[in-house]
Amino acid sequence: MAAGAPGMVELGFAEEAPAWRLRSEQFPSKVGGRPAWLGLSELPGPGALACARCGRPLAFLLQVYAPLPGRDDAFHRSLFLFCCREPPCCAGLRVFRNQLPRKNAFYSYEPPSETGASDTADSVCFQLKSGAHLCRVCGCLGPKMCSRCKQAHYCGKEHQTLDWRLGHKQSCAESDHLDQTAPDHSFLFPEFEIVTEAEDEVIPEAVEIKDYSEVTESMGRILEEELDSMAKHESKEDHIFQKFKSKIALEPEQILRYGRGIKPLWISGENIPQEKDIPDCPCGAKRTFEFQVMPQLLNYLKADRLDRSVDWGILAVFTCADSCSLGIGYTEEFVWKQDVTDTP
Repeated sequence: MAAGAPGMVELGFAEEAPAWRLRSEQFPSKVGGRPAWLGLSELPGPGALACARCGRPLAFLLQVYAPLPGRDDAFHRSLFLFCCREPPCCAGLRVFRNQLPRKNAFYSYEPPSETGASDTADSVCFQLKSGAHLCRVCGCLGPKMCSRCKQAHYCGKEHQTLDWRLGHKQSCAESDHLDQTAPDHSFLFPEFEIVTEAEDEVIPEAVEIKDYSEVTESMGRILEEELDSMAKHESKEDHIFQKFKSKIALEPEQILRYGRGIKPLWISGENIPQEKDIPDCPCGAKRTFEFQVMPQLLNYLKADRLDRSVDWGILAVFTCADSCSLGIGYTEEFVWKQDVTDTP
């Protein structure tokens, strides 16, 4: 994805893809699995990837490759979204931005080749070219090391305990291939590539009700103001939800809508943020809307099999309007969660 013409919207869809296409060197947009980190150093640490509510490690939800045309310092640019999937919380959300110039220490100046890339498609790499070790469970930075084999790394004690229970206890002494294999810890979300296409220019929208005063013209003077307020609220709520449904009707499988600088497509009239609710970037610039995650993604996460699990109406991601360059590290951005209300 890339910032296009003003008002242009790109739709994202989940599709199965071979493992090699979802690796860092292919600059993927993807759902689930382990993060395909863009910058291979100065990754977010375990503290940055802990749920602010329950403190447990966040799970990688998705990443979007979104370079900025005309910006040499953002020739490569990705956004990484994480969420808490642990009952009874299932609420924590954090998003990070990373960008690199075309000439950088990690990737070739030329576009990636797709020939012969599947030779080691099934292997898993737990050490980046920068030397950073990754957690065997979640694929995030792993500063904690197994004291026995000194090869397995983890983001913290919780994931080390999980891996020990699910096989590392037996394989610890046979550590020759620990850097390429890992058991199913039932922590990662199912992995898919996000493929995109431009939204059709003409999509039917719900007709907006412009004059609500007709609802109360025949009402008595005493009740008129109160009833008028109720009618406005109900009509506005219904309009917003109907607009949401009509917008996605032609492409009901869309899991993501990307449009840097446009307005989000809200699913409800409730809990819509005001400008003051979106914090400025640490650089001082305002944050602007960039993409939203749609509720259809939940179908791919097999959330109905996970007791109480992640849930949302939409997740709206806001990023620095200047896409500031703060070194080669990862800059935290802002995500707003809007839930589904009981709308008819």
